[in-house]
Amino acid sequence: MTATVLAISGSLRADSYNTLLLHAARKHNPGGLDIEIYEGLRDIPPYDGDLDHPDRRPAAVTELRRRAAEADGLLIATPEFNYSIPGVLKNALDWISTNPTGGETVPLHRKPIALLGAAPTNFGTVRSQLALRQVFVCTGSDVVVKPEVHVFRAHERFDEAGNLTDETSVALLRELLTTLRTKIESRGGTASAA
Repeated sequence: MTATVLAISGSLRADSYNTLLLHAARKHNPGGLDIEIYEGLRDIPPYDGDLDHPDRRPAAVTELRRRAAEADGLLIATPEFNYSIPGVLKNALDWISTNPTGGETVPLHRKPIALLGAAPTNFGTVRSQLALRQVFVCTGSDVVVKPEVHVFRAHERFDEAGNLTDETSVALLRELLTTLRTKIESRGGTASAA
């Protein structure tokens, strides 16, 4: 069966290299994954503990929690802001990492997650991915360890149409997706089959 992967870009920019990287993941999908790109990050309000209850959450948050919970895995492409995670991405993860009533399923708990990122710098997104890994230790998520996909000097690795053209980056991307698929399968297959 095909596993569903919710892909989230941590950038709001229309021409974001990280969003392009998620489209490249769809194009170079090794098979067995249905990659759905999430486009509602801009609609997620700042985290507010007073609203973090099933009866009070904003509709955009409820939808993101539902989609993350139903997905068999997550694919997160992060830029690097000030050596760390973009605020909008961290904010979204805060909303889907909680269980204030004690009776909800936490969408990130034990969820297979693969990280990747693209940046115009020489270090790619090494530091922001490291910061994300720390967040996912707290949430108990099952993060892919290797390969690490840091598309550095991204402006040289995409063509004018937004296609990822660097063969090494494509190979690493395919390996990352294959490893994510293996993690999902080792957990008993897809959510729909579980």
